Amino acid sequence: MPELPEVETVAAGLRAGAVGLKIERAVCRLPKLLRETRPEDLAALAGSRVSAVRRRGKVLIVEAEERALLFHLKMTGQFSWARPDEPPDKHTHFILAFADADEELRFRDVRKFGFLRCLPCADVDSSPEVGRLGPEPLEITAGEFAARLKARKGRLKSVLLDQRVLAGVGNIYADEALHAAALHPLTSANRLNPAELERLRTALRRILRAAIAAGGSSVRDYRSVDGEIGDFQTRHKAYGREGEKCRRCGGTIRRIVVGGRATFYCPDCQRKKR
Repeated sequence: MPELPEVETVAAGLRAGAVGLKIERAVCRLPKLLRETRPEDLAALAGSRVSAVRRRGKVLIVEAEERALLFHLKMTGQFSWARPDEPPDKHTHFILAFADADEELRFRDVRKFGFLRCLPCADVDSSPEVGRLGPEPLEITAGEFAARLKARKGRLKSVLLDQRVLAGVGNIYADEALHAAALHPLTSANRLNPAELERLRTALRRILRAAIAAGGSSVRDYRSVDGEIGDFQTRHKAYGREGEKCRRCGGTIRRIVVGGRATFYCPDCQRKKR
């Protein structure tokens, strides 16, 4: 599933190509894609211009004057530009056509897990998809980060994946941050000392910034709006490296399951606190 760096990369691509364009029509080809949205809500977008594209957690937000489109890419959601005379494939479920552009924006989703919601811009930040999210990890202060983790008794890996604690962190970057901070994924979050908490926050922020700069991680289906794959997967130190040598200590990366999610760590340099 695309995480913060991947969604940020997609948002940047859409911002560069779509902001300022006048919407001619919005077409949904898969009714189940819509969440609390009627066809007339999409029809109301016609004539408005795309005013902003932003990200909140893993949610992509396209604002068109008074109304906004909220997208969640889930496992296989992708955006791309295409000429209107190019027939969309069977996995293309949403099309945004513009009156002043030669190409239209298409959303395709092979697994059909993604969703779209259309709502007033004024309601975006209080919507269930956005309003329940925790702080952005690239913006959170050291004090708030420490307070949020110290209040949780759960295992570190699960706490980092809880979008109410931090918005946008997923499986890849939780594993990478824990490895960089030399913390065991099963350690209770509320048992970290101040130095460990700040080490984790610093590692998470550094890794997320590096992943954004690299265009994200393409480990399965993720592509940018331009169809490019990310590059950060070549720099993974833990995620997906089961059986390989740890690039820090030479130990062997191990795979366990935490909260139903595959988790990769080095048992030699990420030792669990007693």
